[in-house]
Amino acid sequence: MNQIVPLRVDSYSVDLTHMGSINNRLQELGLELPKLPEPVANYVPGVKVGNLIFLSGQTPKDGEHIRYKGKLDVDLSIEEGYAAAKLCTLRLLSVLQSLTGDLERVKRIVKLTVFVNASEDFEKHPQVADGASDLLEKLFGEIGQHARAAVGVDSLPSGAAVEIELIAEV
Repeated sequence: MNQIVPLRVDSYSVDLTHMGSINNRLQELGLELPKLPEPVANYVPGVKVGNLIFLSGQTPKDGEHIRYKGKLDVDLSIEEGYAAAKLCTLRLLSVLQSLTGDLERVKRIVKLTVFVNASEDFEKHPQVADGASDLLEKLFGEIGQHARAAVGVDSLPSGAAVEIELIAEV
């Protein structure tokens, strides 16, 4: 039987110097992992069960402030939603890096759940979620391809446009 082990993050700096090809791809894309996000309530950033890591949801914060706030198709365009999903993913990867020690240890991105703060009649959730999916495929190649749910919601914490959770195999 698998033991459930909550993973606590003790350090809030991310060292990318030893990450090889994923670090190179981040640099080629002009991206860097943000400072490790701190939990804002009573939860841990990730839990490892067997060879899977379940990451808590991340919103599109730039530092401590929500960068993309509001509803898709009311306050924000699909392009802004796509960028919000990309930022959420960088924050998720920052947590994954801290928990694995090296993103090169990731064997597979298994699943994403993408919550989109959207108007009642919004129908383009998949195009918003592609901000996350496209980035993961660019960074990880074939092992970055994943199962996914893109769900519209009436609201998200702090008015965030998007929140994403991720499951990875290590």
